[in-house]
Amino acid sequence: MPRMIEVVIDSVRVSLTNQQRIVILREVDAERYLPIWIGPYEAEAITIALQDIEVARPQTHDLMKNILNSLNARLVRVEVVNLKDDVFYGNLIVEVDGKIIEIDSRPSDALAMAVRARVPILASRDVMETAGILPEQDLQANEGAAKPPKRPDWPKKVEEESSDRLTVYEDFLQNIDLDSLNRPSDDKSGDTPGDPEEPKL
Repeated sequence: MPRMIEVVIDSVRVSLTNQQRIVILREVDAERYLPIWIGPYEAEAITIALQDIEVARPQTHDLMKNILNSLNARLVRVEVVNLKDDVFYGNLIVEVDGKIIEIDSRPSDALAMAVRARVPILASRDVMETAGILPEQDLQANEGAAKPPKRPDWPKKVEEESSDRLTVYEDFLQNIDLDSLNRPSDDKSGDTPGDPEEPKL
């Protein structure tokens, strides 16, 4: 098993230039961040759970959580385990009848499950060293001491995207591309590393 580092969801943000969503994971014991570009649907699923927004009917990740509970299975933790060909790979770690099972998952789906089940999020050390970002740290010329770390200049948070937005669903509906529904998908079924300046599409 690779060495793992505990992280938490720092924020979910949106690029104002291309409307791409990005989830920012923050290392618990260090000031290091892991940005992952994700789809709008997964971003909304994560945001809804983070903000404790009640929905009338279960969403996909609510359904997955309910299925696990009905089968007497327990989500123990979620993991971001690998980065290959610009695609992140994740796992759901599930306990069933005392046995631990690893279920392959996109990190975005795993994160949406983690916030609902309130379980730890772990990232492999290799992934953090490859794709993690350290904040800029400026030195004070006079005192020779380091200033407090400055957070990276991420895109705006999802909830800050529009001042007149009434619900998260309004933004969800506005970002539906009806033309793309009839086009075949070329998605690699994965999530990609985040770079605020030049996102990987």
